[in-house]
Amino acid sequence: MRADKITFSYGIEKIYDEASFYLNEKEKTGIVGVNGAGKTTLFHILLKNLELDSGKITWDEKKKIGYLPQEIIYNQEDTVLDYLLESRPIKKLEEEQIKIYEKIAENPANKKNYKELEKVENLLNYYEQYQAENILFEMIENMKIDINILDMKMKELSGGQKSKIAFLNLLYSKKDVLLLDEPTNHLDKDTRKYIIDYLKNYKGMILVISHDIDFLNNIVDNILFLDKTTHQTKVYKGNYTSFLKQKEEEIKQKEKAIEKQEQQKEKLKTLVLKYSNSSGKRKKMAESREKMLERLEKNSIEKDLIYKTVKLKIKPEREISKIPIKVNNISFAYTQDKKIINNLSFTIAKNERFLIVGENGVGKSTLLKLLIGNLKAQEGNIWYGSKTDIAYYAQEQEDLDLEKTILENVDTKGYSEKELRTLLGNFLFFKDDVFKKVKVLSPGEKARVSLAKVLLKKANLLLLDEPTNHLDPQTQKIIGENFRNYEGTIIMVSHNPSFIESIGIDRMLILPKGKITNYSKEKLLENSTRKSL
Repeated sequence: MRADKITFSYGIEKIYDEASFYLNEKEKTGIVGVNGAGKTTLFHILLKNLELDSGKITWDEKKKIGYLPQEIIYNQEDTVLDYLLESRPIKKLEEEQIKIYEKIAENPANKKNYKELEKVENLLNYYEQYQAENILFEMIENMKIDINILDMKMKELSGGQKSKIAFLNLLYSKKDVLLLDEPTNHLDKDTRKYIIDYLKNYKGMILVISHDIDFLNNIVDNILFLDKTTHQTKVYKGNYTSFLKQKEEEIKQKEKAIEKQEQQKEKLKTLVLKYSNSSGKRKKMAESREKMLERLEKNSIEKDLIYKTVKLKIKPEREISKIPIKVNNISFAYTQDKKIINNLSFTIAKNERFLIVGENGVGKSTLLKLLIGNLKAQEGNIWYGSKTDIAYYAQEQEDLDLEKTILENVDTKGYSEKELRTLLGNFLFFKDDVFKKVKVLSPGEKARVSLAKVLLKKANLLLLDEPTNHLDPQTQKIIGENFRNYEGTIIMVSHNPSFIESIGIDRMLILPKGKITNYSKEKLLENSTRKSL
């Protein structure tokens, strides 16, 4: 795959500026860069959902592409099994085969029909027509997917279950090229291990956008870095850890070059000032040095753009009760035969940081929806302190108006525009960024807008459901500091150790056991779904 001087913009915002790169189609490549650098945009260009402004990407377009987006698209009324079976178009091909047989019966002399039949039968062979269902069920077993969910509708699955099924759908589809966008979000340990082993042995090309160190280090042969500041791209050989070392060395060399450049400028300026009013050879020397200085200024190595954030301190509107929330023996089931939450009790203390962990489908997001009141427990009750004000961050960012700008989305009573823009700066939206419409943002940028909205509500109890799923490492660190400074209580679902520790978790609830324990990284990893950057 070769990109030659590609340029692409969203309106006035430049994403790529005559960027070029080459990727070997037999290799597996990790695509990294900060939120908004154009990682997902590159996938949409390859899928022909977007068109370059100029330049071209050359590769074998006959290859079958499989795409796993961050935001999974599916028919909500489809059963899980129907959704999986549709990823190999066997049924459609069999229907075509029957129609061609009918054409041949009507007109045996037409050679065109035989060519069409050969094409369809070759595809049926490729998709392993008679072994396909056995292959699917073997994959279901290897990924440790509960056979009982196959009859459930896609809309009934948890976020983790949807991610798992979407990944299985992709692997089963038997594509030549895989485009994976944050594929390990929500995945439990067993699924992750199976997928890593599967992809290691995968013979086709893989392009993967991920913030998961372990996953990238296990899978990729090289890294394609997208630079949001320069709008350029560069390929680094080796895994993610190797890329970080190379990048760090580049930064050191660049700093040395800038320092040397500045010293040279100062010398030239001194000579120009000293001899500019002279005559003869000295004047000519001053003119020569002035031209050298102009060339040096024109071709200067620029420092990387670093935006500053300020220490953010948003106080809740009112002081929270000593006990903001108490859960008393609650049970909840989506279907009568299986309780997802069973006889669960716990009490949250004022200003506590409380973590909920467990594998896919054990009820983590369901519990948050029960606490916020979006769902109602069938048994037991939830008691709220008289001064408890709740703000909720959902994985799907349902609270955003896609047609409004970032600034319009966070517009909150009691804040001036200057205050809102200061807060948005702490969520890495600077200057004219705030006037972008939300519909053009990457999933990571949308997540940052939603998290900013949560803090602006000045609630004293925050419920956060996987707040770092779409965030790059630098962003995670800054957002973590924002929430660490928050003077209220936090109940959170997350499996990101660095983010969890930056917030300062006190206790953790392990589902489905209902066991509560003091927080430790070791206990978290025992019940973790992934390791993030």
